Amino acid sequence: MKGEPGPLEAPFWSMGLRVAGIDEAGRGAWAGPIVVGAVILPPGRYPFRDSKLLRPKERERLAEEVRRVALAHALGMAEAGEVDRLGVLKATLLAAQRALNLLDPPPEALVTDYLQVATSLPLLAPPRADQNSPSVAAASILAKVHRDQLMVELDRLYPGYGFARHKGYGTLDHHEALLVLGPSPVHRRRFAPVAQAPLRFSEEE
Repeated sequence: MKGEPGPLEAPFWSMGLRVAGIDEAGRGAWAGPIVVGAVILPPGRYPFRDSKLLRPKERERLAEEVRRVALAHALGMAEAGEVDRLGVLKATLLAAQRALNLLDPPPEALVTDYLQVATSLPLLAPPRADQNSPSVAAASILAKVHRDQLMVELDRLYPGYGFARHKGYGTLDHHEALLVLGPSPVHRRRFAPVAQAPLRFSEEE
């Protein structure tokens, strides 16, 4: 519609640059990996929105659409142990770099949701970019769908925690399970609710 602001990518697209949008899922979870999506879209208008605003079935449908229209897409992960060792921010940046390294063709500019990745490329990193950039929204959708699927798999490997329901985030039933079962091998031990839970799994498991 006339008068509406264009997407954040618009200045880069006008210069003919390939723009990668980057966003993460799982940054604040108590368990499981941080997953970062990176997506290069051709210039255009898209129905992609921040994954947090979408219902699961809609996210899955749009994830298929992202993969269909994208020039390139990739996922990078930082496992729970890396989050413990590096801290959340550095682990997120590591996962973002892993995703970027997999993009083919490579990007010529980046848009992130307030994530200051180390790069020599032109970078836009405003807050709420997932609401104003279809590329970032698309990356958030791929990251969220993939991470949710991983947490369902982890629920089968480590039953009792409810990973399939809460996806590793801090909920009352997750906290109660930690008190009964102790942390699993995929819990982030530096997070206070996990650190305070009785240790029942061995460190090597």
